[in-house]
Amino acid sequence: MRVITGTARGRKLQTPAGTAVRPTSDMVKEAVFSIIQFEVEGARVLDLFAGSGQMGIEALSRGARSCVFVDNAKDSLAAVRENLRSCNLAHSARVMAGDALSFLRQYQGEPFDIVFVDPPYAGELAAGALSALSPHISPSGIVLCEADRDVALPEIVGSLILKKQYRYGKTKVAQYRVWESV
Repeated sequence: MRVITGTARGRKLQTPAGTAVRPTSDMVKEAVFSIIQFEVEGARVLDLFAGSGQMGIEALSRGARSCVFVDNAKDSLAAVRENLRSCNLAHSARVMAGDALSFLRQYQGEPFDIVFVDPPYAGELAAGALSALSPHISPSGIVLCEADRDVALPEIVGSLILKKQYRYGKTKVAQYRVWESV
C-alpha cells in the first residue's frame, strides 16, 4: 500500500498486523480521489476509523490543510503515527485515540470539508457515524462512506443526503453531501 500522488507520492504505508484492519484497495482509493480531486486542496479532513490512515494521508499529500485521524486500536494509532512521520506529514495532523462516535459527540472544532468513514463492515457503525457527523460538516462538505456492497445505508441522515453510490467488487462507497432545504 502506497501513497498515490502528491508530496508523499510512492511512500510505502504500514498496515497494522492481523485481520482487524481492512485497508482500502488501491482501486477504491484512486476512485475516491477522482471523485474529490478538486475539493482536496486546502480542505479540513477527518479520517474516522482510520486504520493505517491511508485515506487522510493521501489527502494531506494532495494538499489538504489538515487531517484528524480517529481510531480506538493501539496498533492502528501506532501505524498512523509512523505513516505520518515517514511521509513528513505529521505537522498537519492530529491523531485521536478513542471511539469514533464519542469523538464526534465531544468535538467542538471547525467543521470538516471532507470526511472518510470506513468502519468495520460487520455491525451498524456506518449509520451511527453518519448521524453523529451531521453537525460537523461544512456546508459544501462531502462524506465518503465505505461499506460492504450489501449493506443498506440511509438515504437521508441528519443534514446529509446520499448523492451517489459506487460499487467496486465487494465494496461500496457512498457519497453524502449536506442537504439544503429549499
